[in-house]
Amino acid sequence: MKIDYKTAGRSALSATLALALAACGGGGGSSAPIAGPPPGATPAPTPPPTNSACSTANQIDFADDVLNDWYLFPDLLDNTVNAANFDTVQSFLDARVAPARAQSRDVGFTFATSIADENALINSGSSAGFGVRLSFDQDNNRLFILEAFENAPGFQAGIDRGTEILSIGTDASNLQAVSDLLADGGPQAVVNALGPSDAGVTRVLRFVQDDGTVIETSVSKSDFSLDPVSDRYGALIIEDGGRNVGYLNLRTFIVSDAADQLRSAFQLFASNNVDELILDFRYNGGGLVSVAETLGDLMGRDQIGNIFSQTVLREERSDNNTTRLFESEMNALQPEGLVLIGTRSTASASELVTNSMLSYVSPNRIALVGDDTSGKPVGQFAFDLDECDLRVRAVTFQTLNADDEGDYFTGLASVMPNTCRAVDDFTSPLGDPSEASIATALDFLAGRSCTPISGGPGQTAQSLNRRQILTPAQPNAAQYQIPGLF
Repeated sequence: MKIDYKTAGRSALSATLALALAACGGGGGSSAPIAGPPPGATPAPTPPPTNSACSTANQIDFADDVLNDWYLFPDLLDNTVNAANFDTVQSFLDARVAPARAQSRDVGFTFATSIADENALINSGSSAGFGVRLSFDQDNNRLFILEAFENAPGFQAGIDRGTEILSIGTDASNLQAVSDLLADGGPQAVVNALGPSDAGVTRVLRFVQDDGTVIETSVSKSDFSLDPVSDRYGALIIEDGGRNVGYLNLRTFIVSDAADQLRSAFQLFASNNVDELILDFRYNGGGLVSVAETLGDLMGRDQIGNIFSQTVLREERSDNNTTRLFESEMNALQPEGLVLIGTRSTASASELVTNSMLSYVSPNRIALVGDDTSGKPVGQFAFDLDECDLRVRAVTFQTLNADDEGDYFTGLASVMPNTCRAVDDFTSPLGDPSEASIATALDFLAGRSCTPISGGPGQTAQSLNRRQILTPAQPNAAQYQIPGLF
């Protein structure tokens, strides 16, 4: 069987760096390395076979060859697994990497997906749904909106950050209370009630807006483009004590256009003499390594030619190891102060960028604010079986900074010199200086004291927030890369 190793270099999708990560060599963006999403989800199964060559057995054989030849932790593969016992590629992959998962080295990072769906996401940000991110409070059986994409039907129906979804139905006569769904069937019952992520799927939603207004309306899912940097709050100048602080809210690294949107944001920062930055990646699950590298360049004005990151593969694939140096970018800055706003949904590329900047920002001027992050210092290359629309994203590399550091499998709090505890105050708009996490970030940059995230360097931090991102049992390509998307 021929394996299409389109990702043998450093130009593909960055593994799960939470989205950023090394690129795979070969055919352009579709095979780029990615640094991606947080753990906890099982990606949607690959499409059913369309011919005998695409039998489940042949697809599993393909996946097995990928792991045997490229997996970053070959000693942590279960070689006793019998391929004949599995009826999906994903269930086979899960079984094979179970030892790595048990050591928190691959917590849902190796997966099978559709080539066509992932390419559409990368190339145009294409997705279908209501265009909102959802979280649930299991203790109190409530469902809240964390973020709404401006060009999607949810936002246009009046749903935005802070909105609480009260009831869901296929029409007004069969509305089901969210509290009952969560109490009786857990989060998957809510996922089922919302229906498939297909254009044209319609649901009647009863919701209460942040100001207390209750609305009941029919909302149809539609195709929309995921805008990586919001026109409302993606790039802002926050005036704090006479200082101009740059605020960047990057939703995802997975859309290739994010690089140009980042350049526009830094043009704003440069024109306002910004030398302190807040990177709000609280829901950013990662994406393309190439986008992470562009962001690094935009923060490396004085570091051109120095090491931004190192990509390290298993020993027998070490001829594919690469070192990425800072490159020149117009409007680049050299931040004197840098804060990452993170949560447990902050992963991969988001973590990669922050870890790389640890080598270049003074230790007393860089911090993690909010909650600990996912902990994904590894990335994936894409291995394509074109005729079956099968892409296997396998963990194939680890990323290190200029100081050869990159062991934050429990989250960035274990390696950051400073952390500040803060809640994700979803009742306040993103970009609002009074929002709890942003206010705490400003306090740190101004030299004001804060309460450290529990855990601290070398320890595992406990999560601060009881709310959890709503995740389907089998997320599609967009949901895997963009936590909470519906």
